[in-house]
Amino acid sequence: MQITDVKIRKSFDKGKLKAVVSITIDNMFAVHDIKIIQNDNHIFMAMPSRKDENGMFRDIIHPISSEARNIIESTVLNAYEKHKILTDIE
Repeated sequence: MQITDVKIRKSFDKGKLKAVVSITIDNMFAVHDIKIIQNDNHIFMAMPSRKDENGMFRDIIHPISSEARNIIESTVLNAYEKHKILTDIE
């Protein structure tokens, strides 16, 4: 699996939500609405989700293996860091 494109769709200066990202996998499959969230000096990626009938948020798409998650997360977070540098977001 290879992440062939990362697009930072929106970025935010304030609040815990820092960005909304789309990725393309192997030039064949797009995933939208990946969120970058900062919480207590820790930044992480959250996969697209929706609220179920019990009010719980459930991922609607997610990596099956930890290897796949690491590939996606490191690629997305690296792209976000580059975006921050280019746009001067703190």
